[in-house]
Order: sequence, then C-alpha cells, then structure tokens
Amino acid sequence: MTITPAETPLLDTLPGDAEISFEFFPPKTEKMEATLWSAIETLAPLAPRFVSVTYGAGGSTRERTHATVERIVRETSIPAAAHLTCVEASREEIDAVARAYWAAGVRHIVALRGDTPTGGPYVPHADGYANAEALVRGLKDVAPFEISVAAYPESHPDSVDRAADLDNLKRKIDAGADRAITQFFFEPDTFLRYRDEVAAAGIDTEILPGMMPVMSLAGVMRMAKLGGTAIPAWLPRLFDGLDDHPESRALVAATVMAEQCRRLYAGGVRQFHFYTLNRAELAYAVCHILGKRPVGAVQETAA
Repeated sequence: MTITPAETPLLDTLPGDAEISFEFFPPKTEKMEATLWSAIETLAPLAPRFVSVTYGAGGSTRERTHATVERIVRETSIPAAAHLTCVEASREEIDAVARAYWAAGVRHIVALRGDTPTGGPYVPHADGYANAEALVRGLKDVAPFEISVAAYPESHPDSVDRAADLDNLKRKIDAGADRAITQFFFEPDTFLRYRDEVAAAGIDTEILPGMMPVMSLAGVMRMAKLGGTAIPAWLPRLFDGLDDHPESRALVAATVMAEQCRRLYAGGVRQFHFYTLNRAELAYAVCHILGKRPVGAVQETAA
C-alpha cells in the first residue's frame, strides 16, 4: 500500500530512549542563581544522565563553579560534573581543586585545556598541565574520577589539520577519559560524519553531540567564530528580524534544535548534551519531542 504525504504522521512518537545531559554556567547574582535553580528543578524530573557546570576562562568562576556543583550534589539526586581547565594554574592548584571536588562528593570532571581570559594564544602555565591530555592523567592520579573531554566536529582552531585534531582526541581518551562532548554545530551531518571519522581513527568511546540553542544570533555567531564552527546560510536568514521578538525567537530556536535532534536520532544517536544557557523551557520542549517524560509519569500510547 502506498502512503501519501497526508497520511504520514507529522511527528512520529519517539520511544524516549535517548539519554540527555545538561550544561549550566555558575550564576553571578542572586537573580541569576534563582533562574539557574528554577531551570534545574524543571529539568530534574527528566532524569538527566548528568549535569555539568562550566568553568570561566583562567579559573575566573572557580569559587562559583564549586559552590554550584556542590549544591547540586547536596540538594539533588542528579550526578553533577564540574568543568576544570589548565589555564593560569599550577598542577598543585588544580590538584587541590580536584581533591576538594572529590571531598564534596563530585565524581565527574569535564577536563578541558581551556582558553585564556584575553582570548589570545594559549600558553601553558610554567608549573601547570600542558594540555587536556596531561590534565586527564593528573586527575586520574588524584582520584578515580569519571572524565569527559571536548571534541570538535569541525576541528579545534589550534589544530594544524584534521588528522592532528583526531589524534589529540585519541590521546585524551587513551589518557583515561570516558567520553567526549562536542563543540556545538548546526548541520546534523557534520556530527554524523565526525562520528564515523572518530571510529575510523580507532577511537572507541561515546561521543555526545553538544546541542546549542540560538537564544541570541549575535551571541551564537560570536561563539561559533571563536570555536571554528561553520555558520550555514540558512541560520542568519531564519533569525533575521526576530531581535525584538524574543518569544518568537525562542519558538524558532526550539524548532531548529528539535529538528537537529530528530535527524541525529534518525542517524542512530541516542545521547545528547544540551547547552541550556541556564534556561529550561527550550531544552524541556526538545526533550518532550524526543519522547522524554518526567520519571514516573504515565504516557498515553496510540491504540
């Protein structure tokens, strides 16, 4: 029997078997802290695999990151991961931070080389870890942390070529990292091709696609330029004229991210990492489309 387009479901129901993790950044003010905790409370019922908290350039948010992660561990049942970088810190300082995390009950570190506060070329601290590979090895010496590292579907801007970028990822995994989380991208095929390249390079680990919502086109384009992420022509056209319509922009952003995730799911992806920007509703909506429901909720099935 031939199925016509009109008979094809607009959105097929997905089984909700995707695993989701969320990323937050440490709040600067009491108001921002309230927004963050509202987001955590909204997303927690979806039983995320883990949530991570970022670490500012040069360790500029060290205390706030630690306080946020420690509170998540203390007040929720969500596994919490703390970001940690090599920038402008000695090995002794970084190891002390890691030991403090372990003492606070944090068992997962997102280990990154990091960027300089000025945005200039990266220069290792004279007494510090030279790069993310060395940081992973050092953290494993401190405690048996679960460790995630960064991956770059379009290559890190500092990599001389694609092969060198993949080799760097392999060294981090060989050093003891458990998984990689990618820089954000806009075309699902970018990730799917990268996943195949990683496997062909002999890197046997899970690669989580990092999904970035377009809360601000200018902000996302600025981050994309810094990270070497390609901007497809459709992106600025799609968000053109929405600067003064934040609610419409959020609806469009949710549509884009949901389409990205559905196409990745169709390509076999079952783990996603959402950069929430400390906002819950867009991430919650996309999770809902992926079939995720609050734990314990009764789902209706079609007859």
